[in-house]
Amino acid sequence: MTDSLPLVPQGAAFFPVDTPGETRKYAFLLVPGFTLLAFSSAVEPLRIANQLSQQPLYQWRLLSEGGEAVASSSGISVCTDGPLAPLPRDTRLFVCSGNPAAAAAAEAVVALVRAHARFGGTVGGICTGAVALAKAGLLDRASFTLHWENQPAFCEDFPELTPTPAMFEIEAKVMTCGGGAASTDMMISLIAQDHGAEFAAMVSEMCLRKVMVGVDAAQRSALSVLIRSRNPGLIAMVARMKAHLEDPVPLAEIVTASGYSRRHVERMFLSVLGETPGDFYRGLRLDHARNLLSTTEMTLIEVAVACGFSTVAHFSRSFRARFGVAPTKFNRTLSAPAAQPR
Repeated sequence: MTDSLPLVPQGAAFFPVDTPGETRKYAFLLVPGFTLLAFSSAVEPLRIANQLSQQPLYQWRLLSEGGEAVASSSGISVCTDGPLAPLPRDTRLFVCSGNPAAAAAAEAVVALVRAHARFGGTVGGICTGAVALAKAGLLDRASFTLHWENQPAFCEDFPELTPTPAMFEIEAKVMTCGGGAASTDMMISLIAQDHGAEFAAMVSEMCLRKVMVGVDAAQRSALSVLIRSRNPGLIAMVARMKAHLEDPVPLAEIVTASGYSRRHVERMFLSVLGETPGDFYRGLRLDHARNLLSTTEMTLIEVAVACGFSTVAHFSRSFRARFGVAPTKFNRTLSAPAAQPR
């Protein structure tokens, strides 16, 4: 497999880079079901950097296990430049994955990632690509992340590893991001390391990204934004509920810790969230259960216990009441209904 020449498109905007150095090489390994948004959001900043500078700052190639086109989660297939093969050590190798996350754990994918890291290459994961890095044993001492939707299942499969809530994590030899817009933010941060903050800011402007590199750190909105309330007491109660999905805290204890009366707490939940505290807490646990049923091979009783239900019968009744279907009949393969692309 030979490298193609770096792409340097024409464009109206121009930002010179005085000392470009050698062309930085990337390889994007596409696995079936990869998220098209996350992949394109990683490649486009590199293309824009070349276009703005009118220099071959970056070069990239696309790989797949057999060298064939790969279908993304949206059903759109992307052609690749060739099959998996050893890469030069100066190439940054990123695994682009999506749903099902297990596709990133294919033996050939993990083997290439492990070999590239062993010989000094930088490896990364986009969206759920961190699964390949975990299987390769490369995340034991690294800060890393993956899409928040897939973090609960990841933690069940790799209980010794803890992803961060960050949009992206960049270390010397391991780089990961949650996908979507986080792919762009990660690449802009890398471009800033290579060619300075001013040039990276111009790339960000070309992407119509208005946040400063590194400022928008969390994948999910803060609780104060998520629930549209600046009430610190309500935020603290919801945060405690989310931290105790497997071992639910009695509501009386949550109310006492808040410093409010039971009646006041119920009024706050109803006015802001539209539910009683008990219903809201149960909903959090059932939403977590739905995630685990969708993305893991856990048994029904394992899911029930992981979400704080003492019996499968109680869990099943609650699940059916919330989602209109028994957990035993809930789709576990994400094939029907189809997973929504990110």
